[in-house]
Amino acid sequence: MLKIKVKADCGNSPKREFLKDFNIAFGKGDAKFIIAQVTDEIVWEMIGEQTIEGKDSFSKAINEMKKKEVAEISIEKVVTHGKEGAVNGIMRMKDGKQYAFSDFYEFKNTTSTSIKAMTSYVIEI
Repeated sequence: MLKIKVKADCGNSPKREFLKDFNIAFGKGDAKFIIAQVTDEIVWEMIGEQTIEGKDSFSKAINEMKKKEVAEISIEKVVTHGKEGAVNGIMRMKDGKQYAFSDFYEFKNTTSTSIKAMTSYVIEI
């Protein structure tokens, strides 16, 4: 079972809650939820690895990633402002490896939670 840790915050931002839930979905391998939250033109840049463009390519990548089992996700910070947001934390995999991550998001517009761009930094620790 996935263990989830989230640092407490004021909790009054719908986008902050959305990004928290979005990252927890990554930990759970909830590909259906993740894919439903991005635009058809999504661009996901994984720094040092690859850039994925379009919802079809994004869907394939997410479905591949869900094979990697996460034991624990710790979300340290969630920040949002206007049409941008960021999340950082640590994921511990069932195989014992740990990764620190920072993800930066661009929403479709200031009122939407549809993600049109993501930039991910992931470092094994």
